[in-house]
Amino acid sequence: MIQIKSLYLRVVLTFLAIVVVSLSVAFWLATFFFMNRIAMDNQTEMLAKSRQIVKLIEDVQPSNLDSFVAGSNRLNENYIFTLFNANGEPATEISKDKKGKPRILASEVDFVLHGNMYKSLDYGIPKDPINQIKVGIPLRVGDTTYALFIHQNISEAARRQGQTAIITVLLIVLIVGSLLILVASRYLVNPLKKLTLATERLARGNFNVHVSVKQKDELGQLAQSFNHMAGELKQLEQMRQDFVSNVSHEIQSPLTSIRGFSKALRGSEIDEAERGRYLEIIERESERLARLSDNLLKLASLESEHHPFHPTTYDLDEQLRRIVVFYEPQWSSKQLELDLELPRVKVTADADQLSQVWMNLLGNAIKFTPVKGTIHIQLEPLNDRIRIRIQDSGIGIAASDQERIFERFYKADASRHRETGGSGLGLAIVRKIVELHHGTIELQSEIDIGTLFTVTIPILIYPTKK
Repeated sequence: MIQIKSLYLRVVLTFLAIVVVSLSVAFWLATFFFMNRIAMDNQTEMLAKSRQIVKLIEDVQPSNLDSFVAGSNRLNENYIFTLFNANGEPATEISKDKKGKPRILASEVDFVLHGNMYKSLDYGIPKDPINQIKVGIPLRVGDTTYALFIHQNISEAARRQGQTAIITVLLIVLIVGSLLILVASRYLVNPLKKLTLATERLARGNFNVHVSVKQKDELGQLAQSFNHMAGELKQLEQMRQDFVSNVSHEIQSPLTSIRGFSKALRGSEIDEAERGRYLEIIERESERLARLSDNLLKLASLESEHHPFHPTTYDLDEQLRRIVVFYEPQWSSKQLELDLELPRVKVTADADQLSQVWMNLLGNAIKFTPVKGTIHIQLEPLNDRIRIRIQDSGIGIAASDQERIFERFYKADASRHRETGGSGLGLAIVRKIVELHHGTIELQSEIDIGTLFTVTIPILIYPTKK
């Protein structure tokens, strides 16, 4: 069995099959439903013609009845009149059908001679209503009874010509329909071909693909969905490349320091003070690698669907105070002034995760606030939510960087981050934790004036069911 793999060919053949079947069924149904009407109309007209002839004969009383009927045949091209005498003998030769059988049977003639009217439709609709319908009427002239039959005078050549005309029309419809189907099928299949080529390019890693389809139907919607998917995949690929590049860079920098100072320690000419400084650098860079690894694992876990979420009810104000105390060595060494507005507020949330949020935000505030600066922490209870503001008088964030500051590995000022040892993951972790708690985080900042982070979370926070 031949398998048709081309969608275009399959659509064309399907449409052609539908056209052929439709024409055949339509022709058969039309013939079937109009056959009765055609037959009834023909028989009614024959009855009218035969009654006219009978009335004319009865009025005129011709001496030669056979000649009168023969003259009527010459005057009527569409009908043939056949007269039978009382013995059932025809005055003229009985016409025959295409199979050679006489169109008028002896039994039908005998039926009419007994004074009955014969109508062929009383015995069912014939297969060929044009040539097989006939009417017989008894005719009485003097004391003699005759049988007058009438049927249509359609020649076989005319019949075939009519059939040829019908078949020709059907063939023209089939050919024109086929040509239109070829054009329409190409119109339908071309967008699918474009989508197929674009999909192959996408599978090879080329995300700069765009399918242009003019249709506004389902194919157009499919093309729009494909273009949207390609754009999303391109963005994901760019994020993947940026992520790999940033991770490689963040890892390579401390590894280079560790490798270089490790080689330097092998030399015997360095003194103890220099050796201690090298060891301190190696330890600091090792801790930096450890923090990077922990942050990557933590961010990956937060973005997964199975990150543990353990809500408990606790005092949020006490948690913020403990974090402030934890960072006391850092802000004391920089002589920073901390202003706290922490009314007592209870919250139901994951304490460990929110602690990570406050540590990152307060740590950044301390890190980027110059000596003798100020940091303000405000806790404001609302109806069903809590607003926490952490504001500093630090170096600020440029407006062009504020939209991307929560992206992983993004650093508003790379030189300052290198000085402070940041990896660019802290704020990405903060935003993810806030989102897991169904909250929001907002940023307001001006260069050399300061930065304000506003976190708003519900009072009651429970894990989202997956």
